[in-house]
Amino acid sequence: MPSRYDEAYAAAMADPLAYWAKAAEGIAWEVAPRTIFAPDLGAYGRWFPDGRLNTCHNAVDRHVAAGRGAQPAILYDSPVTGRRATLTYAQLQQRVAKLAGALAALGVGAGDRVVIYLPMVPEAPVAMLACARLGAIHSVVFGGFAAAELAARIADAEPKVIVSASCGIEPGRVVAYKPLLDAAIALSPHKPRACLILQRPELACELTPGRDQDLLEAEAAAAPHPCVPVAATDPLYILYTSGTTGKPKGIVRDNGGHAVALHHSMGLLYGIGAGDVMFTASDVGWVVGHSYIVYAPLLAGATTVLFEGKPVGTPDAGTFWRVCAEYGVKAMFTAPTAIRAIKRDDPDGKLLAAYDLSKLEALFLAGERCDPPTAEWSAALLRKPVIDHWWQTETGWAITGNFRGLGLFPPRFGSGGKPSPGYVVKALDEAGHPLPPGETGTLAIKLPLPPACLPTLWQAEERFRDAYLAAFPGWYNTSDAGVVDAEGYVSVMSRTDDIINVAGHRLSTGAMEEVLAAHPDVAECAVVGAKDSLKGQVPLGLVVLKSGVSKPEEVLAKELVALVRERIGPVAAFKDARVVARLPKTRSGKILRATIRKIADAESYTVPPTIDDPAILGEIEGVLRQ
Repeated sequence: MPSRYDEAYAAAMADPLAYWAKAAEGIAWEVAPRTIFAPDLGAYGRWFPDGRLNTCHNAVDRHVAAGRGAQPAILYDSPVTGRRATLTYAQLQQRVAKLAGALAALGVGAGDRVVIYLPMVPEAPVAMLACARLGAIHSVVFGGFAAAELAARIADAEPKVIVSASCGIEPGRVVAYKPLLDAAIALSPHKPRACLILQRPELACELTPGRDQDLLEAEAAAAPHPCVPVAATDPLYILYTSGTTGKPKGIVRDNGGHAVALHHSMGLLYGIGAGDVMFTASDVGWVVGHSYIVYAPLLAGATTVLFEGKPVGTPDAGTFWRVCAEYGVKAMFTAPTAIRAIKRDDPDGKLLAAYDLSKLEALFLAGERCDPPTAEWSAALLRKPVIDHWWQTETGWAITGNFRGLGLFPPRFGSGGKPSPGYVVKALDEAGHPLPPGETGTLAIKLPLPPACLPTLWQAEERFRDAYLAAFPGWYNTSDAGVVDAEGYVSVMSRTDDIINVAGHRLSTGAMEEVLAAHPDVAECAVVGAKDSLKGQVPLGLVVLKSGVSKPEEVLAKELVALVRERIGPVAAFKDARVVARLPKTRSGKILRATIRKIADAESYTVPPTIDDPAILGEIEGVLRQ
């Protein structure tokens, strides 16, 4: 059908209060908001300030009350343990209410914080929802995070209780969580009153007397707790991201705007409604997991897949296709890195032939820039729409995309689509002036930000203003560099610190990565700016080859240099391409370009706490020192 995007976007621009008031009708309110937006509150205004609601009621209880308690809410699939489980909405309601009761018995109430340090098991969303049920604020820390990083988050959030597990399971190894948790509590100046520990059969742990309780035993013994209504502007959660100062930034998400925008996004962007199945291959420790494994699918009354595995190796590069086929997935959402890993191991897509993906309607990609070859390969393999969309931890949902609920407009691989209704996105120059269409600048969002975007940082209002609002008054600075073309398509090329200056020419490393990724032998790549005494910086390319490629490295390097020269020009000064076995990444799949750059410049660096495998850094050093 023809896209109604222009009409919907224009309506949101013409009368944003009416647009979001209509969206708010999709939420069950204890007290419906009469004020949709208060411009004088907070740093740029607050949404639904006089409304009251409970997010857990909206995500769980109201669906049971509507007669859909027997519908699956969570489908747990763990190829690393071989276990599977289904939680219906009625079962989820029972578990959440009882765990909320267990937390309340430990003194947790509205406004208190609870740190959740769990692997991808059903207890993770149950714990998140139990906090929401009480009006408590949860802060999920990625399971297996280093003790020092966990300690920093405990110190900042000051939780009354920590919910954790004895261990996590990675392909081929068991990661003991309890020693990390104990070390983090020892390091933190703040000590929790209690810890609830999920004992996993793969590795049980000793409980600390007087502090630790068995999670399942505490849940079973507790009385169910009702939902506690809170103000729409009260925090639902804090999600920490690494800060440039070394102290993590606590992104705050409020209850009201979050519920409205995420519920609205499910139909608008993903085309998912009640009873549909959504598979988001991420982790609850990241914002994608918060938004589209847990909250948004449940707010919409959909069924969500909770997957404890990897795109490859559990057991092979067909595991995502198996999940889609077995559970009748309608929309799948993952990171481009996952698709590149699948493409690397199964370049011809042979493993797909074993699975019936007739119910899959679209693949959504986000989390980092998606190079066109990856999107094109996915689209050709699946014969389904492949939708790249751009958003951030700070926004909580898509800044740009292509909108299945409005009818898709023509995709452009390499672009994240057009702005979601409610967002005004421009590329700005260094003085904060909007650039002409097609020119690269800092992508910024005009204030006020739409619902669900962060209103502040946890206990750091000044830091929030300095980090996001000070550079361009009247705008939110995304710190992403990109272009907005004449038709409104937004293309994110790189972080602003990945714009390199080569002999006075500002060049995007993302544009060079796009060229390298187009080479038929390249599975994935990264380009960074390395110091050069003559030109200031020169680009350095690292490439991972597809399985089975045995071309001599010097031949491949010449081909890549020629390709960049042909498509970008001699001004790029691209002359150095190295083959590596793998690229250093965070556990969420983002390439650690800043760390690569420091290695290339022979600078000292610290091993990022989010890194998937620290040994990769030594391999990169070895290649770059040759």
